[in-house]
Amino acid sequence: MDFRLSSEQQETVSHIHRFARDVLSASASERIASSHFDRNKWTQASEIGLAGLPLPEEWGGSGFGALDTMLAVEALGQGCVDMGLVFSLCAHMFACAVPLWRHGSRELHERYLSGMAKGSLIAANAITEPGSGSDAFAMRSSARRDGEHYILNGEKCFVTNAPVADVFLLYAKTDAHQSYFGISAFLIPRATPGLTVTTGERKSGLCTSPWGSVHLDDCRVPAWARVGDEGAGATIFQDSMIWERGCLFAAYVGAMERVLAQCVTQARERQQFGRPIGHNQAVSDRLVDFKLRLETSRLLLYRAGWLYDQDLPHEEAIAQSKLWVSECAVQCGLDAIQIFGGAGVCSETGIDRLLLDALPARIFSGTNEIQREFIARHMGLR
Repeated sequence: MDFRLSSEQQETVSHIHRFARDVLSASASERIASSHFDRNKWTQASEIGLAGLPLPEEWGGSGFGALDTMLAVEALGQGCVDMGLVFSLCAHMFACAVPLWRHGSRELHERYLSGMAKGSLIAANAITEPGSGSDAFAMRSSARRDGEHYILNGEKCFVTNAPVADVFLLYAKTDAHQSYFGISAFLIPRATPGLTVTTGERKSGLCTSPWGSVHLDDCRVPAWARVGDEGAGATIFQDSMIWERGCLFAAYVGAMERVLAQCVTQARERQQFGRPIGHNQAVSDRLVDFKLRLETSRLLLYRAGWLYDQDLPHEEAIAQSKLWVSECAVQCGLDAIQIFGGAGVCSETGIDRLLLDALPARIFSGTNEIQREFIARHMGLR
């Protein structure tokens, strides 16, 4: 096995890391303190391709495979301390732009895909409902065919990017008697009559990534707005989650790398009882464990991306990666706070951000309990 990155990969990673550190992280503390989504930072990120990494070059994307996309997102997470912005970009890219590219019609591509790849259109994925979270296919939102249109009714919640989105990839039941095969996907512009958006409550983690609810009241959309075949919505969603679970969590690997460097510096420079605290085995052991979590997370991540790119069985590997990275990020966040002591819980230092931003990672893209069930099935235990 050759674990070395190519010169082109190294150049891409270095470029994104420097840009994220020098440009996207500027004024991040103020944005985080006010839970402010900065459209200008979104635009700057999009201008260097960070809204369309895996999308074909034909439509304005970079044409990256899964592994190269992971490398880019890892560099973004390492350089940008505003993980809410990173999350919004990834949710737009993996849960909306990728399924549109992979399953949408030529007409939908021509109308929307270039704008999404370039970030001039912000997209939001709307599937979760107040009564259906992990059991997503028990949704109650409906889409009734009426000639060359569909009439949609229902409510979606916890929709990332909803307050700022230009278009929504929304899932609704076209067959109330079916579960998995009764769901269809639709791409709906924000200005469509009958669609309204309400802003969600303030979040403690990923706080600069806006979220909200989408309400559908006899929302009439043309049949060509359907993504894929009628009844294919669940398959489309599952396919998009392969990309989201696989690639989005690379950002947390990058964030762990960044915070580990801060912790090592603290352990070397902070003096207690006449010597650096890193000389204490309790501290050095904690940092060694931090390093081990980081490196095992990276290996699982890269392996999942490589398997996907080689068209080899990858679903279990992606579930393992998502589960492990998210759990490790939370524990590393706790360790970082412990190493910084009182300063670790002072918002001005920003050390608490890894923990706060990692906590939701155990829930979104399929809860870690669901990932364990999935892995257990692959082991023949279910």
